[in-house]
Amino acid sequence: MADTQKFYSFPSLDKVSKPELLRALESSLGSSFSSDRICRAPNPLIIVISGPSGVGKDAVIKRLREVRENLHFVVTATSRGIRPGEVDGKDYYFVSKEEFLSMVEKDELVEYAVVYGDYKGIPKKQIREFMAKGCDIVLRVDIQGAETLRKTLGDSGVFIFLVAESELALVERLIERKTESKEELLVRIATAREEVKFVKRFDYVVVNAHGKLEEAVNLVGSIIDAEKAKKITKMKG
Repeated sequence: MADTQKFYSFPSLDKVSKPELLRALESSLGSSFSSDRICRAPNPLIIVISGPSGVGKDAVIKRLREVRENLHFVVTATSRGIRPGEVDGKDYYFVSKEEFLSMVEKDELVEYAVVYGDYKGIPKKQIREFMAKGCDIVLRVDIQGAETLRKTLGDSGVFIFLVAESELALVERLIERKTESKEELLVRIATAREEVKFVKRFDYVVVNAHGKLEEAVNLVGSIIDAEKAKKITKMKG
């Protein structure tokens, strides 16, 4: 009762400065208010973005990097030839099959696979370096690579499946980029039909509709924010 009476003995709040009120509150509680963070910042996330060819994975990731800070895109190593407009070391690390197999032998890759006759893999070094700097990591992989990473990362990764608004829209995009022959298009379309069956294995699905890139990017950003908040909640609990 004495403590309660002491608490209510404060003068009118409009006559007390904030520092004075803080000191009075601390005195009543018998302890000082800490300025330390209530919850420490969550560990960096590993965001795995996958989906069939032609859904716009590169476009979404490029825009995501422009609008979000502290995000590192891990450049994939590949043995395929460079396409018009691509930059070595930015879009992919373009290497020979011999160089790629040497990376495999030296255990320098988190995962790798043969995709449409070419090797693709994710270098370990980039992930270690940038996570140590506190950066969130974005990995762009095919469905096969996502399956491998799910086994490696388990629940520590955030898996996002990117899709077009329809199969017709996907085929039109593949045609418009003019990088495949008719036979190659048939292979990619048949593969895409199989790949969409894996959608339930992912944590989130994001539709990247034609002309609505910003909507897809904003949704991916919201997923990252939500996952970070979820990590904080778990640590606090």
